[in-house]
Amino acid sequence: MAQLLVRDIPEETVAALKKRAKENGRSAEAEHRAILDAALKPKEFSDFWARAESRRNELSEQGRIFDSTEILRRERDRR
Repeated sequence: MAQLLVRDIPEETVAALKKRAKENGRSAEAEHRAILDAALKPKEFSDFWARAESRRNELSEQGRIFDSTEILRRERDRR
C-alpha cells in the first residue's frame, strides 16, 4: 500500500481528527483513512442512506411500509 505525508496541518484540525477518532474507537491514522475513503467513494454510494430514506417515504405515502421485521419473522416461521 502507498503512504501519504500531509504537511502543515493546523493544530485545530489535528485535534478534531483525534477527537473524531476517539469517538469512533479508531486511531487517528485509521480515522484519516476512513475520512479519505468516504470522501473519495463514487458519488452513487455516498448518498445511499438519503436515497433509502426517500424511497421509504415514497412507499409510506403509498401505504406500503417496509419493515424487515415481518420479512424476517415469515422466513423464520417457514423453517
